[in-house]
Amino acid sequence: MGLRELKKQRTFDAVSSIAIAMFLDRGFDQVSVSDIAAAAEISKPTLFRYFAAKEDLVLHRFADHAGEPARVVAARAAGQSPLDALQQHFIAGLLRRDPVTGLNDTPEVLAFHDLVFSTPSLATRVHEYQSRDEQSLATALLPTTPTSPAAAPLEPDPLAARLAAAQILAVQRVLARENWRRLAAGESAETLAPTAIEAADRAFTQLRTGLP
Repeated sequence: MGLRELKKQRTFDAVSSIAIAMFLDRGFDQVSVSDIAAAAEISKPTLFRYFAAKEDLVLHRFADHAGEPARVVAARAAGQSPLDALQQHFIAGLLRRDPVTGLNDTPEVLAFHDLVFSTPSLATRVHEYQSRDEQSLATALLPTTPTSPAAAPLEPDPLAARLAAAQILAVQRVLARENWRRLAAGESAETLAPTAIEAADRAFTQLRTGLP
């Protein structure tokens, strides 16, 4: 990264950190873009060169995870099924306390989660991220979801791929939200971890075997 890009990244990170701190302190809807620009000592036009919308000041933290399920499927080991790769990736996230799995009880992470999901405009944007992930995962799964009528060659089934992507990501969301719920109720991530891992194993097994 060149000096100019490094300076731009530092400004980007600093403005976002200032904005998130203000949102956590006063609430998302109670802080204006003008307030953030003043606190960061930049102009509003400059702020909007870094962030297209107010919500992006918060949700850029999700950017590293955008499209992640599809990337996991594409990068899986030879002979490994997509579902096995995604299960392995989710459990690895639990073990390293990745916030996206819900199993992180750092106070700042819990507060950030509460901010996002208690603010309608932010929650709506998260849903848009999830919808794009579902579409990209369905594309990655398409070659692995063939339909096989008797005596006919196997052909990829777009509907089966979309259904599989929706089910897999729904399972991950439910697992993460359950982890968040239990942490918010007072459990620690360390204590909850074995239960969270066991729940993930059961959930992915249910995906493989279907509803009872």
